Amino acid sequence: MASQTQGIQQLLAAEKRAAEKVSDARKRKARRLKQAKEEAQDEIEKYRQEREKQFREFEAKHMGSKEDVAARIDADTRVKIEEMNSQLSTHRNAVMMKILDLVYDIKPELHKNYHVEAC
Repeated sequence: MASQTQGIQQLLAAEKRAAEKVSDARKRKARRLKQAKEEAQDEIEKYRQEREKQFREFEAKHMGSKEDVAARIDADTRVKIEEMNSQLSTHRNAVMMKILDLVYDIKPELHKNYHVEAC
């Protein structure tokens, strides 16, 4: 009987060592997966930064910077305002005279819907 208990004890010890090895293997696998995920995230972040840099360079090359665009818009606006002011100063008197002529030149007429009733 002593040999059977000793055999059982050996089997239990072997089973315990196997369970520990399986547990260690699972832990190593989890660490490797976590490390691979972190490396993938780092690689994705580097790629994203590189693409953003390329986009900013492309945008600056083809469209100019935001300050350049804003400066162009301001310059165009100033030019248009100056054109409007010059047209205003040129045509102001003529327009005022036309308006005054329309206001002062009153021709009293009966409305077309007014009917004179016979008494």
